Amino acid sequence: MVKEIARTIKIPEGVSVSLSRDLFTFRGPKGTVERRLWYPGIRIEAREGEIVVDAESSRKEQKAMVGTFTSHINNLIIGVTEGFECKLKIVYAHFPMQVKVEGKTLIIGNFLGEKKSRVAKILGETNVKVSGNEVVISGINKEDVGQTAANIEQKTKIKRFDPRTFQDGIYIVQKA
Repeated sequence: MVKEIARTIKIPEGVSVSLSRDLFTFRGPKGTVERRLWYPGIRIEAREGEIVVDAESSRKEQKAMVGTFTSHINNLIIGVTEGFECKLKIVYAHFPMQVKVEGKTLIIGNFLGEKKSRVAKILGETNVKVSGNEVVISGINKEDVGQTAANIEQKTKIKRFDPRTFQDGIYIVQKA
């Protein structure tokens, strides 16, 4: 007895989906995102107005991957319709930081009085804006936005000082 584990995702108005083997392309009002989705025993079909994710067997790993692929596809649809945004706060008590965007990098100068600037990578088509003590990261790919925020937060990680006293850094305060 094989249980039905197929999941159906509705494609909203204004979003077009094209499938070429295992490469999905989602187009919407905010832009275009591509994602390669493949796992043994998992079938993904783009029908009229919906995407169906199904597994050949009801094994635990394949059930989990059906749920994972469903979440990825939902995130891609949200990305091309609404986009994603993450806010970070610049906190300093001892040395004022200079934070600026240069191309695909974020330069963090004068962190804890260091002479050498720290550099965080900005991934993909992510937009980073610095205004006052706030950094806003926005984009249509959830993974790129989240990884860019994590890169920035990790670059200001304190290693040689007591973190209870030196709470300087750039911290994620809101994800949306």
